[in-house]
Amino acid sequence: MLVDTHCHLFMLDEPAEEVLARATAAGVAWVVDVGVDLESSRLAAAGARRLDGVSATVGVHPHDAETLTPRTLAELRELLSDERVVGVGETGLDYYRNNAAPEAQRAAFATQVRLARELDKALVVHCRDAFEDVMAILDGEGAPDRVVLHCFSGDVPMAERVVAAGYHVSFAGTVTFKNAPKLREACAVVPLDQMVLETDSPYLTPHPFRGRPNSPDRVAITAATVAEVHGVDVERVGQATTATAVRAFRLPLTAAGGSP
Repeated sequence: MLVDTHCHLFMLDEPAEEVLARATAAGVAWVVDVGVDLESSRLAAAGARRLDGVSATVGVHPHDAETLTPRTLAELRELLSDERVVGVGETGLDYYRNNAAPEAQRAAFATQVRLARELDKALVVHCRDAFEDVMAILDGEGAPDRVVLHCFSGDVPMAERVVAAGYHVSFAGTVTFKNAPKLREACAVVPLDQMVLETDSPYLTPHPFRGRPNSPDRVAITAATVAEVHGVDVERVGQATTATAVRAFRLPLTAAGGSP
């Protein structure tokens, strides 16, 4: 049993029902559909209300940081009142593309950190070429109890700092890439009880399917790589990361794979 803790169902070409049926057949019991701006957050929240085995998060990605107006924030807050909306994000910092000014990114991230803490929701963090500032803002604002570093791409010292801070580390299909030995080294130092898995569908398709759109069923490929890195069987990885995902996002999921 697996959980895809970060996908974008609203970006996939196939109907969500078909995507989820294929995921279920691959052993994926639950998915978290992640908003990146106000419109996609509305779609993710609506999908979580309509679809079995789906929760949502809502937030503003750093690329769109300048759109986080008071009005947008008020609507995000309203969406977060639904118990099926389990987190704030995807938010964070991206200094690689710099699609928004860094100061706007930092302000929007800090605002969403406070929102997650106030509402006791998980915080889904995007971090690209911005690790020191991400950690500083989380520390300075007072991180919520449940923080997930989405699509972790750091090295061993970074992973150790995230673990020491008590945050959760999410690994995507990138950990399977042939050119990512340092990421697998980082994966090896993250305890399974602080690890979750994701696809970031339709992005980051794992090896050997790179170049094709990703989908939640392929989280099983990432689980197999994590099992190899940790020297345990894939069932152990599934059990541990699912339990971590349930805690991190307070998912309505039992050990048997169904709703309680």
